[in-house]
Amino acid sequence: MAASGGAVVLKTVKKIIVQFCPFYSNVRSTREFLILVGSEKARATNMNCEVITEVKHDRSEPVIDITFMDGERLVMKGSKITTQEMLSALQTRCSAKHPQAKTADKK
Repeated sequence: MAASGGAVVLKTVKKIIVQFCPFYSNVRSTREFLILVGSEKARATNMNCEVITEVKHDRSEPVIDITFMDGERLVMKGSKITTQEMLSALQTRCSAKHPQAKTADKK
């Protein structure tokens, strides 16, 4: 598991809710995403960003629900996309909302 072209920048993110059932067949990418956004390095980019993990035991599909500072939400179905695609979607939105985040993304 390699991070994208740089660190995860959470400057424009208010809250990230990661829901998954460990017994669901395709939960790996969701768990990897959680590890990356929950890392100390990522959390240091926005100490006010809440990262909430909801572990369910109902074999439900993994879901990532991201709320940005401006109220916009990004909801991703974890079983259908890779960790890299999740990070790319998050960083694209963050870069659009915070111009300085683009420079960190390009390094």
